Amino acid sequence: MLSNINSYFAFNETAMKLRATRQEVIASNIANADTPGYKARDFDFAATLKGAGTAQRNANINMNRTDSRHLAGNVHNELEAALMYRNDVQPSIDGNTVDMNTEMSNFTDNALRYQASLTFLQQRITGLKTALQSQ
Repeated sequence: MLSNINSYFAFNETAMKLRATRQEVIASNIANADTPGYKARDFDFAATLKGAGTAQRNANINMNRTDSRHLAGNVHNELEAALMYRNDVQPSIDGNTVDMNTEMSNFTDNALRYQASLTFLQQRITGLKTALQSQ
C-alpha cells in the first residue's frame, strides 16, 4: 500500500525537486551577474525530468561483480542535472554571459511552474484524502 502511495506522488516530487534545483542554478547566475568571466548555466528541464523517470524505473537493477578487481558501480542520482553553459545573448567585455533580462524571466517562469507543481500535488493529496474518507 505504501509503495503505491509513493509511486502516486513520485512524478510530482521529482518535478518539484528539479524545479528547486533549477531555481538555485538561476539564482547563482543572477548572483554572479557582475563577476568577470562567469558563464551562465542552466539545464534542460524536460530532458532531465524524462531521464529521472527512466532512472527511477531502472533503480532496481543491480550489478554483480564477478572479480574483486572490478570497480563497484556508483549509485546514480536520478535528479542529477547536466548543467550546460548558456549561449551569450549579448557578449560583454569582461566575458560574463549573464543576461539579467533572460535570468529574471527564467527565474519568474520557474517559480510559477514550481507553484503550479505544488498546486497539483496538493490536489492529488486532497483527492487521496477524499478517497480514503469515503471508505
